Amino acid sequence: MRCSFLREIVSFASLTALSLGAVAQTAAAPNLPNPGTIPTPSPSQASSSSSPTNQVLTLADAEARALKNQPRLLAQQFRAEAANERITESRSGYFPQMFGNLTAVEANGDTAVAAGAVTTSSVSTRAAGGGSLVQLITDFGHTSNLVQSARFNAQAAGQDEESVRQAVLMNVQEAYFAAQAADSVRKTAQAVLDFRSVTLRQLNALAQSQLRSTLDVQFAQVMVSEAELAVVRAESTVQKAQAQLAESMGEEGASNYALVDEPLPPSPDSEPSGYIQQAIADRPDLKGLRLHSESASHEARAETDRNFPSVTALASGGEVPIHDSTIHRDYGAVGVNINIPIFTGGLYTSRAAEARLEAKAADKDASLREVEIVRDVRMAWADARDAYLQLDVTQRLVDQANVAMRLAQARYDAGLGSIVELNQAELNQTSALITAASARFDYLRSMTAFQFALGDLH
Repeated sequence: MRCSFLREIVSFASLTALSLGAVAQTAAAPNLPNPGTIPTPSPSQASSSSSPTNQVLTLADAEARALKNQPRLLAQQFRAEAANERITESRSGYFPQMFGNLTAVEANGDTAVAAGAVTTSSVSTRAAGGGSLVQLITDFGHTSNLVQSARFNAQAAGQDEESVRQAVLMNVQEAYFAAQAADSVRKTAQAVLDFRSVTLRQLNALAQSQLRSTLDVQFAQVMVSEAELAVVRAESTVQKAQAQLAESMGEEGASNYALVDEPLPPSPDSEPSGYIQQAIADRPDLKGLRLHSESASHEARAETDRNFPSVTALASGGEVPIHDSTIHRDYGAVGVNINIPIFTGGLYTSRAAEARLEAKAADKDASLREVEIVRDVRMAWADARDAYLQLDVTQRLVDQANVAMRLAQARYDAGLGSIVELNQAELNQTSALITAASARFDYLRSMTAFQFALGDLH
């Protein structure tokens, strides 16, 4: 979503350049100011200039807000805490299970048997209180495998949380750079509008002195209107980018941020092979899938262990203050119970088979993610290298457009060039300025995506 939004900004920048120069091919004046003097906002000017109502925001501040407020990350943190609680749930089988009982019964004096039971039942009038204890002796690995499965699940939840954390950081960085790019395009469009306005004023003065025709003034007015429309569209794009930035930080209130420029990171290496190994080792989503696979394996073993006996120790004791004359006032007993599954209708066998298949599926999920990571790293590396190389190309493009503009102006002043030639040079210069304004933030966005693909976004 962020990448497509930034592409919309770049496309809008190109359309702005075309619209500003579309009508310029039929209007020029020999005594107009040199278009080479159109101010080019520097990256810091384009992103960090602020009015008293704007809130200065650095990238580090935006990241801190996102990590504090983003509901997606907070939800995953709660899930990770819940997964840790499941370890205690699984370990509870190791400890004694104690229960208290209070019983009061009023029975007929001759009650000796009851329907619905194979064994003889004796029901006596009584009031009794006591407790019972059940302690697992062994279940041949069932509980231990459940504990291991819960531990791996908790570790996987921690990796899932880290994966969401990095995704939140990527989103806020891309939104931050997209907002900077939109603001840079807006300032460039404003600079073009200012230049067109000066041109219009000069043409009006020349027309009043009958040195230029009113047709040139009309064309200049159209050019100013086109520039004003471009500024309005750029302002709208800036507002959308600011809204995306606020959403990425998990904030609901509207605010206009004055964004501080960030230094450019170094270019990626010329070969991606080292990065691929780094990503396979560091990507938290891959680590999480591998841990889920381990958890599923232990769960499959636990389901298999259900087919084995379980041995428990039993104890019970208490007082019977109101009782039949044939029984004692207190009671107590200890014993051992061995539970042997003989026939369960295929339940345990089927559950074990299901768990083994789930474990195999989880292992294949991890293998698939590894293949996808290799692809993602290669693509992100190629995008980052391409964006880095474009930095130098776009700067040369601006320099060459400025030189061409000065030459075209000189040729026109000397009567050697045509109006079409001069205005085509002006169009090329405007397009080069907007392209250069976006190239820096394209590279920053590409490096953000590349670091995310490596699992190294902090």
